[in-house]
Amino acid sequence: MVLFVERKFTGMKRMALAKKNSSSSAASRAEPVLRQPRSSYVLCVHNRGYRASLERGKVYRQIADAWAHGHDLVRIVDESGEDYLYPRRYFVPITIPKAARATLQK
Repeated sequence: MVLFVERKFTGMKRMALAKKNSSSSAASRAEPVLRQPRSSYVLCVHNRGYRASLERGKVYRQIADAWAHGHDLVRIVDESGEDYLYPRRYFVPITIPKAARATLQK
């Protein structure tokens, strides 16, 4: 014997602009907060193939970039404020004292 179950809805989807009648709070569906990329500083130790754009011994600001990290690259900000990707092995991370950070960020 087969049972027949009657549907209790019309099967129509709510349109994007339709008013939602829900008592649930929006906090449960909150979108993640977009943060500024974390930056740190690196020292250039190699510049083979990039002699015109990288100076050995110079401190550069690095921007955190998950894609670049996965491809063994670093995102470096140059004097013009533009950022570029370079091989990670060309740099070593360094710690800058708080008193000096303001000077480097200018």
